[in-house]
Amino acid sequence: MAVRRRRGAEHEEHEAGAERWLVTYADMVTLLMVLFIVMFAMSQVDADKFTALKEGLADGFGADSPLEGAAALSSTKDGDVSPLQPAFAAADLEDAVDVRSQEGADAVRAEAQRLEKVRKALDEALRRQNLRRDVQLSYDERGLVISLISRHVTFRNDVATLSARGARVVDTVAPVLKAVPDPLEVDGHTNQVQVKPAFYPTDWDLSAARAVTVLRRLNERGGIPAARLSASAFGKERPLVPPDRAGSQQVNKRVDIVVVSPVPAAAQALARQHPTGTDVGGNR
Repeated sequence: MAVRRRRGAEHEEHEAGAERWLVTYADMVTLLMVLFIVMFAMSQVDADKFTALKEGLADGFGADSPLEGAAALSSTKDGDVSPLQPAFAAADLEDAVDVRSQEGADAVRAEAQRLEKVRKALDEALRRQNLRRDVQLSYDERGLVISLISRHVTFRNDVATLSARGARVVDTVAPVLKAVPDPLEVDGHTNQVQVKPAFYPTDWDLSAARAVTVLRRLNERGGIPAARLSASAFGKERPLVPPDRAGSQQVNKRVDIVVVSPVPAAAQALARQHPTGTDVGGNR
């Protein structure tokens, strides 16, 4: 009998050992479940926390947040394209900016529509004065760009004095620009002719003088507050159209007035909708 009991005990012990793998398997499944839960929780973006982080970085760097992203520069030529519709495609918006929340997307869309209203107001004002061909309207990553091209000699060669027609162009756009609150950047440019300016040491000096000439007229005659205005000089470094294109030297000699948007993502979306080489709502 004693021998039977030992054999029975060994049989029960064998069965208990055979079931130990279930405990190990259950532990592994539990750990996997916990891992997936943690990974899922980490993948959820808190829009409020992201916004707070972006603003904190902007304050720390003293500039636009590095999370805003960047857009390709958009240059223009004299062309005829269909006017931009304010309700632009959602796919274009998502390609242009990383939309983190519905509120952010709505803000970008609203700003894009506002910029389009400013662009249309400028277009109408210039058409009323028959000056539309003197100006290119486009977008880049900063905002709405108003390029005072010199097809009708906005600036004569080597000088920074506005021609009579150039003064009319500035005086026409000034009331529209005065009505908006945005900062205005005035950028001076020269063409790419390899000749030293007659009255200035370099192209940089000439382009700076042209920018200041337009800035002063916007301020002194247009009534735009000086606090909203700034001037930059680019010399021949940023042509509007390729220098080897016929007639490019007349167009590249220009002054750009940039309506700087407070929502860079909106300007970026608009710039992407109108690729390089287009004038928004312009003429052939």
